[in-house]
Amino acid sequence: MPHDSAAEESVVGSMLFDKEAIDLAGELLLKEDFYEKQYGIVFEAMVELNNAGKSVDMVTLQSYLKEKDVPDEIASLEFLQGIMQLYITSSNVKQYAEIVKKHSLLRRLIRVSDEISNDCYSQNKSLNVIFEDTEKKIFDIVQRKNTGDFTPINKIVETSIKRLQTIMMSGSRITGISTGFTDLDNTLSGLQPSDLILIAARPSMGKTAFALNIAQFAAVREKNCTAVFSLEMSKEQLVNRLLAMDATVDAQKLRNADLDDNEIEYIMESAVNLGSSKLIIDDTSGISV
Repeated sequence: MPHDSAAEESVVGSMLFDKEAIDLAGELLLKEDFYEKQYGIVFEAMVELNNAGKSVDMVTLQSYLKEKDVPDEIASLEFLQGIMQLYITSSNVKQYAEIVKKHSLLRRLIRVSDEISNDCYSQNKSLNVIFEDTEKKIFDIVQRKNTGDFTPINKIVETSIKRLQTIMMSGSRITGISTGFTDLDNTLSGLQPSDLILIAARPSMGKTAFALNIAQFAAVREKNCTAVFSLEMSKEQLVNRLLAMDATVDAQKLRNADLDDNEIEYIMESAVNLGSSKLIIDDTSGISV
């Protein structure tokens, strides 16, 4: 299986040399990422000691390993001294950790591939279940890959000040994407990156119409790429509602094709506007966040 024993040993050695290396490696890795189990055990022990606010050195680490009742060969001073004797610079711990993480992800991919192959050969599950299991397993691996780094506070402050200066120079109170609703924009300053906004109300209160209005305005008026995911209505139904809203035509009349010449002209204009926008609709049933 893919692994790099030298990188795993270097991660643990760097953590013994430098407390900051413990913080960084602990953010990027888990015990399970280590192929060599002895390094994973020592890694976990150092992270636990550090998280408890205790110092991490040869003496405290050996004592803690003995408390955890790990094998004697791992808790021995000889094993820990062997790691300490490596020529390691803790400044490279991020690179060492990334190597360990890469090989861990490769091993997980191999295991998932084997599981998928077995499901396909055995044919004990339906095709839809196999697809769903495959999607979930691959997504879990991708999530592990995207674990974030520590970001120094000075970098975050610098980014925030630059953004503030840009907003002040623009002279607009809308710092995100406009919703088309003035009062809502004044409250939210527009739709902001990373925000998750929930629209809640009793049935038949206009939640879908409200959300479609925002999506339409963002895509057609503001020229932003906008995705709409629907678990209930088909993409054809959604488009009909969008056309009716944009053309200010009664949706029931559009559904029944009971339109006069002027309304047909309005619908055709709206169709051109919608068709040239960056609006995307996914009506796949059973999808989840």
